[in-house]
Amino acid sequence: MNAPSSSPPAPSRSHHGPSEREVDAFCVQYAPRAPGHPAVRDVYRLLRDVPEDGLEPRLAWVERWVAWLREDIPAHALVDASEPEAPVADTRLALMVRVLEGEPAMRAAVTHLVAAVCDGSRGLKLFAQVGLPAGQGFLAEAGDRLARKVLPAAPEPGKLSELLLRVFPVPEDAVWLALLSPALLAKLALLVGEPRPPDPMPGARVRADMMDALMLLAVQTSALGTLEDMRDRSPETSFRASPFLRLRRVCDAVLARDAAPDTLRELSTTVDDCRQVVASVSRHLESAGVSVDLVYRLERIRRGLERMEAIARVLGAPRGEPRWREALGLLSDLLRRAHEDRSVGDLVRRNARMLARKIIERAGHSGEHYITTTRAEFHAMVDSAAGGGLVTAFAVATKFVLAALALAPFFAWLVVGLNYALAFVLIQALGFTLATKQPSVTAATLAGAVSDGARGERLSSLVDIIPRITRSQLAAFAGNLGCVLPTAVALALVWQAAVGAPFLSPAKAQATVASLHPWKSGSLPFAALTGVLLWVSSVAGGWLENFVVYRRLPEALAHHRVLRRVLGVSGARKLADGLLHAASGLGANVTLGFLLALMVVLGSFFGLPLDVRHVTFSLGQLAIAGSVLGPQGVLQPDFLAALGGVAAIGSLNFVVSFSLALGVAVRARDIPFTEALPFLRAVALRFRMDPRSFFLPPKPPAEVPAPIPLDARP
Repeated sequence: MNAPSSSPPAPSRSHHGPSEREVDAFCVQYAPRAPGHPAVRDVYRLLRDVPEDGLEPRLAWVERWVAWLREDIPAHALVDASEPEAPVADTRLALMVRVLEGEPAMRAAVTHLVAAVCDGSRGLKLFAQVGLPAGQGFLAEAGDRLARKVLPAAPEPGKLSELLLRVFPVPEDAVWLALLSPALLAKLALLVGEPRPPDPMPGARVRADMMDALMLLAVQTSALGTLEDMRDRSPETSFRASPFLRLRRVCDAVLARDAAPDTLRELSTTVDDCRQVVASVSRHLESAGVSVDLVYRLERIRRGLERMEAIARVLGAPRGEPRWREALGLLSDLLRRAHEDRSVGDLVRRNARMLARKIIERAGHSGEHYITTTRAEFHAMVDSAAGGGLVTAFAVATKFVLAALALAPFFAWLVVGLNYALAFVLIQALGFTLATKQPSVTAATLAGAVSDGARGERLSSLVDIIPRITRSQLAAFAGNLGCVLPTAVALALVWQAAVGAPFLSPAKAQATVASLHPWKSGSLPFAALTGVLLWVSSVAGGWLENFVVYRRLPEALAHHRVLRRVLGVSGARKLADGLLHAASGLGANVTLGFLLALMVVLGSFFGLPLDVRHVTFSLGQLAIAGSVLGPQGVLQPDFLAALGGVAAIGSLNFVVSFSLALGVAVRARDIPFTEALPFLRAVALRFRMDPRSFFLPPKPPAEVPAPIPLDARP
């Protein structure tokens, strides 16, 4: 790409604009094969209008220049050295280089502009803050991002961080930037990067900002890496030997020796050592509970170390194309992170994933004892669920009594929620089972099994889980519904015999039946909503167990002086073990109870027809209403439809809660669809070959008669 031997007259800087003769001469000079191409005419106007003073006009010109590069009209025919398959941006960049090589006046104007922009702007925030969490905690960061998304931002024209987002306003620009030619950018930088005195050197200014950013990142990362919760979860590393303490000293050496190669190598080694500490803390979180704030800080440390490495690669790369290759990687990453930095959803997804996975895993531990294998376990599940139905029947009767009280909405929610919660906690304490609690926790167990791999023999063992889950769920439904029905009827009859009046008025009984009609009421949407609440309660249970483990509450209780004095050492230990064992169920049961009671109050508060439909409670209510209506009433079409509505309620409770739990568990464990697809095909094949195993327990093995001893044979 050689400069032309002759050039057109220097363009006039008057305010009247270029004449057509000047434009045509310029086009013929630099685009002889396509003099009418819009790209060459636009670049002439762009280079002719380079502002001579003022930071804001200069920034606006840079914005116009990038917009010209981003045009989709290729300029292959304009530059001889451009290949036909070259990206559009590279062809335009090559044209710009060719023009600046041949136009000293234009080159001088652009050189002066670049020097002035770099001297008038600071890049510390760009290199040390853009795209990195602010280090202020998860909730504070989320609030800050939300405020920046909603409120207008004050201009900061003196910072390169604002120029980056101003010039590249959409996330897709990061991909475009990464595809630019480092060789062409190096040639362009060589043309405009060495201004005449007294203009400052742009490269020196940017390099100084990157060195400052490296030190700032080292200070921030060192502080985060030596906090107490980090030290407690990496006990194998002593404080004095912590690489985070060494990080700042190494960066001091990098600055003192102007990024000498040996100092950059030492920095890379120290960064790797810091990553090992972060990995150690992450492994500790896998076994000892997760804190969102700690996960946020770990992410902040990882990103800070990555940024330090990227800056070090730019500082250590040779001048020219190698340095621009590293610089493009850094800039595209800065731009991508800058756009992610504005998203609240991205922050939540990135930092809450580990917490979600630990919550799901803890729910999965609770789900293991809800899955039966043998025939004896199947019958034990039916018996346990029958106990749950017995307790539920009493809760249904109590709920009718409480609903008849004239209470303020808050106290109505409180007493009904306590009724539900106490019933669920009593079911847990007595070792009984509630069928609707199973789907959320068994789905987590299933996702955990699938995440371990679904191939070969492992796939065969995984397929066995689905029939065990379905028949265990049916056993729980059979026990719950088979017991709540007669118990609720018996309670209503005992009440009528003792008081001399039916448990419900005929009008209330009819209203109860009407409220469970599958298509004349909102039973089905309410049942789906209840499925959501069942899943939310399982998440709350997993969160409480994670909280108990992370805060080491069992250890605190076991060593509490007052508890040891009152209960003894063994008693305090038993209490601590009991809390750890019951935390998940306690959190889920109390949450579910108050959520079920909240929906009606919330609906009345907002004027919405909100209610809940829990299959066991619904059948208990229908049974009490049927005992009031008598034999003739239960044979009416509306009552029979309500009975079918109860079956639909149970199906929706199960499907919604199981689907939500399975979907969240799969996402939390990052299980790809390609892993789940062979598993689903194998399950369908298993159902076609042996449908009985999905509904009934396995038959007992046939007894083989013992062989007759030889000495006992005739």
